[in-house]
Amino acid sequence: MSDAGSQIYVVDDDVSVREAVESLIRSAGLRVRTFASAQEMLANLRKELPSCLVLDIQLPDINGFELQQELATREIEIPIIFLTGHGDIPMSVRAIKAGAVEFLTKPFDDEYLLEAIRSAIASKNRNERSVERFAKDGFGESTGPDRGVPNQPEIVISTQRNGHGKASLAFGEIIGQSRAWRRIIRQIEMVAPTDATVLVLGETGTGKELIARELHHRSRRKNKALVRVNCASIPKELYESEFFGHTRGAFTNAVKDRMGRFETAAGGTLFLDEIGEIPLELQGKLLRVLQEKTYERVGEDRTRRSDVRIVAATNRDLKNEVAAGRFREDLYYRLNVFPIRVAPLRDRKEDIALLATYFTEVSVKELGCRRPRLTQAGLETLQNYDWPGNIRELRNVIERAVIFAQGGALYFDLPVNGSPVEANRFESDNGDGVELEYLTDAEMRRRERGNLFAVLQKTGWKIKGVDGAAELLGLKPTTLISRIEKMGLRRPA
Repeated sequence: MSDAGSQIYVVDDDVSVREAVESLIRSAGLRVRTFASAQEMLANLRKELPSCLVLDIQLPDINGFELQQELATREIEIPIIFLTGHGDIPMSVRAIKAGAVEFLTKPFDDEYLLEAIRSAIASKNRNERSVERFAKDGFGESTGPDRGVPNQPEIVISTQRNGHGKASLAFGEIIGQSRAWRRIIRQIEMVAPTDATVLVLGETGTGKELIARELHHRSRRKNKALVRVNCASIPKELYESEFFGHTRGAFTNAVKDRMGRFETAAGGTLFLDEIGEIPLELQGKLLRVLQEKTYERVGEDRTRRSDVRIVAATNRDLKNEVAAGRFREDLYYRLNVFPIRVAPLRDRKEDIALLATYFTEVSVKELGCRRPRLTQAGLETLQNYDWPGNIRELRNVIERAVIFAQGGALYFDLPVNGSPVEANRFESDNGDGVELEYLTDAEMRRRERGNLFAVLQKTGWKIKGVDGAAELLGLKPTTLISRIEKMGLRRPA
């Protein structure tokens, strides 16, 4: 869909604003419809969906935030640009958390609004093309050597490069297509140009440092340094020196003056990773420099100015840490200006196919291995695992599999998710509390043997290669051969 074929909806109860925005959009060669209320626009959605919605917050019936929530409830995805005369930081944070792509205040800049509209249309079109590309079998059509094999297609996902050398579904170094990941991208786009402190929250390995790098690269400080401090790796007695520097003779082994990380990052961004690990007695010193933007080197009386943008990250629940007395409440609120919460990989499994394909390509280049094949069985194995180590663990698993594959299919030896059966009883998957009959160990072995025999019959007792039993079961050929011998299976005459 080109921009010219896009329909823009404008919802504002101020007729002069509606007319001004309508005229601006038409001058750009785009189609536009205006509405005085949210209910009027909702009634029109039965006929068509717009490519972009320019929305006021203060409306006569339901307000802009309520309309945004109503669209989300109906699972209607329309890029929303808030245009309001009541803009402030709390409103903008609330809007972007709920999924808005932009938040502009009146009087607005014509070119900026048009740029935001074009960006929203382009994003919507990319998402629609991505859905179409992955619609066939959920992943895309195979172009590998097993093309046309119905039982076990190779998973081939487009990672074509654009002019900047990034993947087509990438945002800088960030790769994903899930709704949770797209929301994070919108948050980054909004807060990166500001100097607001950002707190990135998430489990280990979810990509918090990638987010910090994107915040820096898209900020006005991008031409200055991005300095990372791993707060968990600093000895307790060296925190002050590490953060603020020291002078010669300030303590034993201080044989020369040393710049601290705040001074090294001057004009740029300071990324405080694992900030929940800072000892409680030293948190007050960090709070002071964040609030007053001044500090002194250890052993020096001179007060220095701090000019850094702070991005902090932690895998801890800082609210619980505050309640437990291990983290200062005032420091928590000083850091929590703009929180970005990163969902764990188990909650955005639609990103696994993209990430697996990307890491496979990277591993092939970095390790000098032959290009392997990611099969349907392999992908299902990845998607059925909970990934406690998240993206970091996924990359390690892919690298190991690429080495073992030797140009063949990728096999992943991962634990099967599920809780242990207690007292020989369990509930049905839908959680309705219905008790189901259990299986004895002997019955489980009998069913496993029958399943394995059925697969071997289906494949004509072909063990290795494309459409072989090992590939269908998602096992290594050597593992399958061992099981066949252990179960005493023999091919019928």
